[in-house]
Amino acid sequence: MGKLFLEHPGGRRLFACAGCGTVLTNRSYLISTAFYGMSGNAYLFSRAVNLERTSCRTTDMRTGRHIVRDVHCRKCKKYVGWMYEFAMSADQQYKEGMYVLECEYLNQMVNKVKEI
Repeated sequence: MGKLFLEHPGGRRLFACAGCGTVLTNRSYLISTAFYGMSGNAYLFSRAVNLERTSCRTTDMRTGRHIVRDVHCRKCKKYVGWMYEFAMSADQQYKEGMYVLECEYLNQMVNKVKEI
């Protein structure tokens, strides 16, 4: 198997997988807190790291039909949310390539190390 390579997004206010603590994104990539997932509240991020993506699937959501991929933590393999691949409606296309991470599966933390 090889060594698992994990990225770090930098920043001080971080969001990590609640299952294993692997850092997934930081506060500077947070676009919106007004999203909902299967477990409740969720956040929309412009960038996330250390995720594995499933194959595409089409789903009907509150905002219309979308093509999405579920995303799982690269380290512990637990489900954490989804990624928008394509939005059928023009007014929803801003979401394409972005990640929705469900709050139930995230921990917020502060990085105590000062950046140079």
